[in-house]
Amino acid sequence: MVTSHQHILGLLENVKPKMSYSGGDFNAWQKEAREKLYELLRMDRITAVEPRLEIEYEEMHDDFKEIRFTFYSEEGYRVPCHLLLPKGVKNPPVMICLQGHSTGMHISLGRAKYPVDEECVKDGDRDFCIRAIKEGFAAIALEQRNFGESRGEIGDSIRCRNGALSALMLGRTTIGARVWDVQRLIDLIETEFADLVDTNCISCMGNSGGGTATLYLAALDDRIKLCMPSCSLCTFRESIGAIDHCACNYIPDMSNYFEMDDLIAMAAPKFYIQVSGIIDPIFPIEYAEKVHEKGKATYERLGFGNRCVLVKGNGGHRFFADDSWPIVHKFLGK
Repeated sequence: MVTSHQHILGLLENVKPKMSYSGGDFNAWQKEAREKLYELLRMDRITAVEPRLEIEYEEMHDDFKEIRFTFYSEEGYRVPCHLLLPKGVKNPPVMICLQGHSTGMHISLGRAKYPVDEECVKDGDRDFCIRAIKEGFAAIALEQRNFGESRGEIGDSIRCRNGALSALMLGRTTIGARVWDVQRLIDLIETEFADLVDTNCISCMGNSGGGTATLYLAALDDRIKLCMPSCSLCTFRESIGAIDHCACNYIPDMSNYFEMDDLIAMAAPKFYIQVSGIIDPIFPIEYAEKVHEKGKATYERLGFGNRCVLVKGNGGHRFFADDSWPIVHKFLGK
């Protein structure tokens, strides 16, 4: 007897996305696809407000200056962030750093707040901001919705299922809200921090749930010059469909319109570094490679094949800094 889940997987296997790029006028497709993706993410349900920036403190460290700030991305919701500015670097490029399902953005800062954090920071190259500073970048840690300070407490699980499912009752998606927050952060960088950083060179990176927000952001926003999503790209069926994931990953109607490689294509021609672990248990490398190959084919068709690369890390569901950062410098010439 076929289970209900097996039935859905069968439907996913046979679905043909209506808006996959198949050639022709790329610019026209990209515009239409982005409009549809914006709709699917329910980002039209969110209204921008004045950010009402608040600087909570500034602190000097050995290698960088830290600015802790918050801003409103929509009415009633304030986003916590940390900006790290490397010492001795004038107008550095920016790397926005997004953690996945963890205890929060402090992981990006290399700071363990809870016992579980020690291994997370040490063994997965997840101290994104600290590495970015060493590479000469300004780094911004943003607390994603349902994580860390945004969650309010850890509880028995660090997942964000309740928040994600509650958003669906309002016709909203968590991924859409996370992308929205980063876009409003970019607005803030351009208006409030333009004298501190290079606003013409803003990049975004993240692992797992942070990589997911990164890849959707890259598909929608050309203010991002380079994106580096890690352990988040795979065919929808073989990862999000077949394997247990947090509810925040699910977007109603997505597979009827796009496959994951379409999101890569939508990002062209920005620099694209897909990072995948060869033994990642929840984003299987076989299908991560398949998505990359199809997405890169569109880049190649446009004459930008050398801007889209796959880093295969010798490990699992984590980031691989030493394999990835040299490519960032190669692309940006920094």
